[in-house]
Amino acid sequence: MTGAFLLACSCFGALIALAGTVFWIWMLVDCLANESAHGNDKLIWALVIIFTHFVGAILYFLIRRPQRIQELGR
Repeated sequence: MTGAFLLACSCFGALIALAGTVFWIWMLVDCLANESAHGNDKLIWALVIIFTHFVGAILYFLIRRPQRIQELGR
């Protein structure tokens, strides 16, 4: 019973890690493809996402992405 539980927890953890990695890559690509080239916003947000990993991706998703969509429509 313990072996099955450990296997289930390992699989669940692997799925969470995979989802986090996919989300991080999605936010990095979204930033690099859609941020305007004016000023340093694209560079700063890309560095935030790269160096703070998942936390930076969440910050970009919750703070900057809605603002960018409202401003630029994309």
